[in-house]
Amino acid sequence: MLIALTGTPGTGKSTVSDELANRGHQVIRANDTIGPYIIEEDEERQAHVIDTDRWRDEFPLREGIVEGHLTHLLPVSRVIVIRCRPDVLKERLVARGYHDEKVAENVEAEILDVVLIEAMEEHTPEMIYEIDVTDMTVAEVADMIERIMTGDLPPRHGVVDWLSTCADLL
Repeated sequence: MLIALTGTPGTGKSTVSDELANRGHQVIRANDTIGPYIIEEDEERQAHVIDTDRWRDEFPLREGIVEGHLTHLLPVSRVIVIRCRPDVLKERLVARGYHDEKVAENVEAEILDVVLIEAMEEHTPEMIYEIDVTDMTVAEVADMIERIMTGDLPPRHGVVDWLSTCADLL
């Protein structure tokens, strides 16, 4: 089974993936696989432009967890969308040194459920899990993901509504 661990940049995907790897799970970093699929650099957004269709078509299916903010586009068995309250996300991105426009773009994406919506366009509802990690420890998030992997938690999405609580950040 291949599981996508996805979410807006800064939500905690890499940190949780490190914990899952420490627990013995196979973790594939999407950033380690995209090199051949970069078609240009978007200097304004400070981001790679990736041929996601080709990346998806040529992705070597494996067992484990594939982590990255585009992994919900891959043909996986389950999709776990990590969510983080936008004000906390903003602090994390500023601390990373993201420029103001990139911070605003990612906060807006989180408020508007961009990754979740894209996941729902690619996969059936019974494959999608959404976790608000804002007030959870890394260990608690990893525990929840392990329960998803074993089938002990049912699919759950559409439970996070940042728009009604954080629209002032737009």
